[in-house]
Formats: sequence, structure tokens, C-alpha cells
Amino acid sequence: MVFSWREEGSGARRLLLSLLLLTVWETGSGQVHYSVLEEAKHGTFVGRIAQDLGLELAELVPRLFRVASKGHGDLLEVNLQNGILFVNSRIDREELCGRSLECSIHLEVIVDRPLQVFHVEVEVKDINDNQPVFPMAVKKLFIYESRPLGSRIPLEGASDADIGANSLLTYSLNSNDYFTLDIKRNDENIKSLGLVLKKVLNREDTPEHHLLITAVDGGKPELTGTTQVKITILDVNDNAPEFERTVYRVSLFENAPNGTLAVIVNASDLDEGVNKDIVYSFNTDMSADTLSKFHLDPVSGYISVKGNIDFEETKLYEIQVEATDKGNPPMAGHCTVLVEILDTNDNVPELVIKSLSLPVLEDAPLGTVIALISVSDRDSGANGQLTCTLSPHVPFKLVSTFKNYYSLVLDSALDRESVANYALVVTARDGGSPSLSTTASMYVEVADVNDNAPAFAQPEYTVFVRENNPPGCHIFTVSARDADAQENALVSYSLVERRVGERALSSYVSVHAESGKVYALQPLDHEELELLQFQVSARDAGVPPLGSNVTLQVFVLDENDNAPALLPRPGAGGAGGALSELVSRSVGAGHVVAKVRAVDADSGYNAWLSYELQPAAGGARSPFRVALYTGEISTTRTLDEADSARQRLLVLVKDHGEPALTATATVLLSLVESGQAPKASSRVLAGAAGAEAALVDVNVYLIVAICAVSSLLVLTLLLYTALRCSAPPTEGACGPGKPTLVCSSAVGSWSYSQQRRQRVCSGEGPPKTDLMAFSPSLPPCPVPDVEVEEQSIGGDCSRKVGYYFFISICCFVNNILSTAFPPHIYLLFYFIFFKDFIYLFDRDRDRQRKREHKQGEGTRCGARSQNARITP
Repeated sequence: MVFSWREEGSGARRLLLSLLLLTVWETGSGQVHYSVLEEAKHGTFVGRIAQDLGLELAELVPRLFRVASKGHGDLLEVNLQNGILFVNSRIDREELCGRSLECSIHLEVIVDRPLQVFHVEVEVKDINDNQPVFPMAVKKLFIYESRPLGSRIPLEGASDADIGANSLLTYSLNSNDYFTLDIKRNDENIKSLGLVLKKVLNREDTPEHHLLITAVDGGKPELTGTTQVKITILDVNDNAPEFERTVYRVSLFENAPNGTLAVIVNASDLDEGVNKDIVYSFNTDMSADTLSKFHLDPVSGYISVKGNIDFEETKLYEIQVEATDKGNPPMAGHCTVLVEILDTNDNVPELVIKSLSLPVLEDAPLGTVIALISVSDRDSGANGQLTCTLSPHVPFKLVSTFKNYYSLVLDSALDRESVANYALVVTARDGGSPSLSTTASMYVEVADVNDNAPAFAQPEYTVFVRENNPPGCHIFTVSARDADAQENALVSYSLVERRVGERALSSYVSVHAESGKVYALQPLDHEELELLQFQVSARDAGVPPLGSNVTLQVFVLDENDNAPALLPRPGAGGAGGALSELVSRSVGAGHVVAKVRAVDADSGYNAWLSYELQPAAGGARSPFRVALYTGEISTTRTLDEADSARQRLLVLVKDHGEPALTATATVLLSLVESGQAPKASSRVLAGAAGAEAALVDVNVYLIVAICAVSSLLVLTLLLYTALRCSAPPTEGACGPGKPTLVCSSAVGSWSYSQQRRQRVCSGEGPPKTDLMAFSPSLPPCPVPDVEVEEQSIGGDCSRKVGYYFFISICCFVNNILSTAFPPHIYLLFYFIFFKDFIYLFDRDRDRQRKREHKQGEGTRCGARSQNARITP
């Protein structure tokens, strides 16, 4: 279509441009329409499709611009350089649409990144490229000479494959004296062509007539078709059979089985005898296809089905029937049978899935287009109306885009860790009764994104390691699981660096980045570090990376690696550090003459010391013995003159470790007469008198300091008692056992030890008692066994407070009344007890806080033991 205008008419140009855009683009329909003449040459311009769709020429190739057409993919093509739609191959409207008034090519324009679909319809316009065609080039007719004037002889008209004005036919007959051409249009808009007799026939004058009928269509230029009619004049039988109706109309369902009765035609003849007998037959001009579908009984006039009737192939059959009598010559009557084929739901819907965008990221936004789906059905009416559904319980939905076109879009959030693949079933169902359906399966894979941090099985682990371990030994393995996939699930481990005292954590332990194995870089010392608490970080390789931490509590278990150490007695004499004492020969059996003191830096059984007296040289029986656990040396009998004046005793101090470690103490005892002992003691006291006189002032200050510290200790004990006893008791799955108070007076003195069971929950067996602590000796007092129920690791608050308060009072009274030790020794004990109490107070508070934190988990508990390793 070409428009032209003058330059001065700018308003007219706008009007014409608007009209042109209205003809090409219909905004209401949501698609682009073009038109093209059939038989157009290759390269004929159809439309600027890229411009009309609002697409830039530069993005056609990057966005994978493509055009698809079902069954007509090569007729039209798009030039990706200029965006013009042009004719690619020959277009024959009659081949595409037959005699349908509307003929269009539907195109799908698809572009990616993002995915868009446009629908374009190209109307194919008819041109006058088909001439009228008669069924037969030569038509032979037999007419009785008795045929009356004005009688009409029906003829088969011409057909034109074009439509509209191009198929409107006009007929003309060559000039003759006997016949005129008669054209009638009935109520069915069907043209009936016939010859009308205008002059009486005389076979003897003219036995044959040759006529030429010409059909001209309404196209420009006009096309014509001709047929020759050869009429033979017959004699006699002057009444032809006549049908009840000129046109029989009948409806028949497609796929009717063979033998189904379609219609009964009936004709009658006014003649008598043989001339009245009628035989029915199809017109010889009928097509072979019609003849293959129907059968006509020549006697009864029954027309029945004998072939496959398909509505999608032919919707209407026009059958010409003749009734011929048996006269001589025979006469014939004609009628038309119109058989309308009714549709049945005999075609299953067709479903096609196109352009899948897979896989789908699990964080894809709602509304993301996954695939394009098209459905079609060859049936018509309700049988061809389709509905498309998706299998339930999937996070997708179908959105109708145009007629029978759908988009599969994301309807709800995805989670690959819950469902990694979806099996979808798309069902297309028509509206027939019963309805037919077809299904198509498709699989949607969900791609992973890094949305899960590595997770440990528990937030905290307790590890037990013996001290003096070899450097680089493996002590534990941490493992974190990441629910993501591939590199998002690749976990690496590292230490969370911090300071442990004056040193960095990395100087103690290290962790393997891939396996999570934790190694001790150096030997650990229980006496230096009882608990090493640190965190290990697990981080994945995603972008951005995610991570989490786990806490490791490494308890360093004690080994017997420290031998007992002897404590020197202030003011004690003796060479080489040996203990020297003067003993009166008048003392009786059981008198304590000296005491060996020792300590062990280990803990538990490794610090539990025992004392043994080594036998004298020569096997002589010694009049002395040593207490097993107190180290007190006492007489076994009354000393006499036969006993040597100088006694040399070797005391073996041994711990209870595996293997046991020992130390040897030498005790020199000088036996003196009862009258000399005081003198000797007087000399010793005289020698020490000066020192005691020099320290008298210091003792005063020490006593004042002891009183101040005692007051502070009592105040602290009262405050601690109020805080601990006001808190509700908590009982965990694991806790310390009952302490046992043991008194012994085997050697004339008593000692007490508190055995504290520390229970460790490992989940693999019963609790174990593996630590024992010993408290220093106290003045003699018979104490029965007392069972104390502990509510926390430090024991019952009232028992602990009473214990330390009793220790403080005894030490304070001994310091004032006793002269066995100078006051600064008791002050040293004071500070030791006070420091031990503060340590237990802090540790008990920390353990209480951890127990409250772990109470809900009930997974495991650990406890630390504090051992008093002082032997006074």
C-alpha cells in the first residue's frame, strides 16, 4: 500500500500516518497485524516488525530474536539487520486456507534476556490467480424430442478456487435458436445453472446440438473457463421422474460407522409400465471423494455411509442424484442432497513446550518465566475449547498469554535444600463430552545459592588431653555440615585467634583447614594450664561466604610428672639440709619428736603423699616410726642407754601416681639425757632469743594484719553465703558426688582429707570418679563421717563457708596461743586459704553460669577439680 501527499499538507500527513498505524497495529488485541498478497515475490516487504514491536535493531541479535510459525516456518522471514519482515517463499492462499474467507499466518516472535513473546498475524489477501473450471470439458446430454417448451435442463456450474469478487462467476451461452441459459440462486445461496428450451425440438431436423458455455469471474483481469455441451435428441418417453424435493438437507455426525443411513430420496414418474420404473444413481459429475464416502441403493434410494467421514476434512457434502426411468428413451429427474457433517470430540489436544529457562536459581523472584507452552485441538466449538492445568503442590503456575498460549512462571519461593528437582505434569483438556486430554512432563532443576551457613552438631565440645603430649598430636576433629551444594558447601576451618595469658592461641593449637583436625603444637602442662578454651570457625566457599563458630574446652589431665618436694623447717639445724632435733631419752612411747613436710605440684592421686621410714643399716631395729600420711616421727618405745646417741633416719616420701615418684628426707636425732635437753634447748632458745626479740615488733604488725585479713575474710564469707544460699539450687545431669570426711589418729594426730568426686558425662558409660583432693592437717579433734549434699561443683554453700571459717578461726587461735611456728607462717596459710577461697568462688560462679546455659541441652557436662595439695 503506497501513500503520497504534498509537503504543504502536514495535517493531512499526520492523519494518513495515523490511519496507516491503525491498520497495522491493533492496541486492543495485543498483537501486530500485517497483510500481504498471495503469490508475492521473494523479498516483498511486509512490515517493519522490530520497530512496530518496540525493539531496537541493535538488540535483535544479542537477545536471540527469532520468528516461529506452526507449519509455515519458511514463508516469512525477518532481516535482523533492518528489522523488516519480508516474503521468503511462495505463498498460495488456496493451499493455506482453501475457500475460507479469512486466511492468516500466525507468527510467534520470541526474544530472550529477558524472555518476551509477541504475536503477529499476517493476513494473506487473495488475487485472481485461478480461472473458473467446469467439471467436464465436454458435457453430453440426451433430450427427448417431446420435451416441452420452457423445460429446464440442469447443468453443473463452474467452480473458482478464489474468494470474494474473484470467485463471482457470470455465464454466457453462444448464440443458438433452441436453448437459452438460465441462472437461478436459491435460498441456500447456491447458483443453479440450466438450459431452457425455447423452441420445440425435432430430432429429424437437428439430431444434435453443440453449445459452448463460458464462465467469467469478477477478478481484474478477468479469467474465463468454458465447457462444451453436446445435446443428443431422443424420441418417445415424454415424462421424466420428479423428486419430492429439489434439495434434501441432512446432518450426519463424523465417524459414523459404515452402513449408517444418511437420507432416503424418492422420485415418481407419471408414465406407466416400464417408463414408470425408476433407477437411482449418482450424477456422473460427482467427485471421486464423495463417491468413496456414500453409497446409493439404485432401487430404494437409500443413501448410506460407506467410508470414513471426517469433519476436520470436509464439513459439507453436496450430492447430485438422478432418477432415471426405464422408458425408451429413458427420462431422468435430478435433486441435490446436502449432507452437513457434525463435529464429534475425536481429536486429542496437542501440547508443545518451548523455550525452557533452566535451571532456576532458588532465589529467583516471583513471576520468573520458566517455559512457554502452546496447546491446540483440531476439533471445533466446545470440542476445541481447551483448558491447561498444572500438577498441584508445586511452586509454579500457568499464566495465559494469548489464546492457547501459556507461560510457566514461578509462583512461590524455592528452597533447593528442601526440593532440588520438580517433576511437573501439564494437562491440556478440551470441552467435549466426554472430554479428551493430553499430558506432558517436564523437569525443573533448582540451582543452589549460598543461603546456608556451616552448622556444627553442637555449640560446644569438651576434650580431655593428658599433659606432656607429643608436639603435633591430634586431639580432636571438628566437623560442620553445609546444606548447600558444590562450592557453597565446601567448608574450611580456622582458629578464632585470642590471647592465652601472654601468648597467642596459635602457639598452643592449630586446626587443619580442610579436615577440621585440631592439633596440639606443643606439650601441655597441667600445672601451667588446666583449661584451654577457644573457638574454631567454619566458613564455606560461597559468595559471599557464610560461617559459624564452635567452642572447644580442652581440659589438660594431670600426669605424675612432679616428684614430691621437701619443705625446709625454718630454724631447723642439720648439715646438707637434713632435719636435726634434740630428743630426751626420758620420752615415752608415741612421743612425736620431729615432722617431715613435703608438697607435690601434681594433683589428685599424683599429689597424695605417703611417708615411709627406711630400715637402718645392718638391720637394726629403730625405736622410731613415721606416720604414713602426716610425716610425724614418733617413738615406738621408751628410749634407753643402749640406743645410739645419734640417730640417722631416712624418710621416703612417695606419691600415688603411676609410676610413683619419690623423695628422701634425712632426719638427724640427738639423744640427750633428760637434764641436758633443757640446757641444749636453752642454748638453742638463747641463740634464737635475739632473733625473736628482733621480730617482736614484726609479730605485732603481723597479728594486726591477720586480724584485718580475718575480718575481710569473714565479711566475704558472709556475702558469699547470702548470694549462694539465696539462689535456687540447680541440679544438672552430672554433678559432684558426696564429700567424705576422714579422721585418723593412728600416730597421735588427725588429718582430714576431702574426697571430691567429679563426674564426667561422656554418654558411653557410668560416671567416673577420677580426681581426689586433700586438705591440710588440722589440730586433733575426733570428727565423725558426715555426708554433705552438694548442689554445685563447689559443694553446699553452708558447708564450704563453715569449712573455711573454721580453718580461719583455728589458725587465728593457734597463732596467738601456739609457739610452734612464728606468726608469719600462719599469715602465709591465711593468704593461701583466702586465695583458694576466692578461686573457688570465681570458678563456682563460672560453672553455675555454664550449667544454666547447658541445662536445656543435656548433652554433656564437664567439671574441673581443684586440689588442695598443702601438707602443713
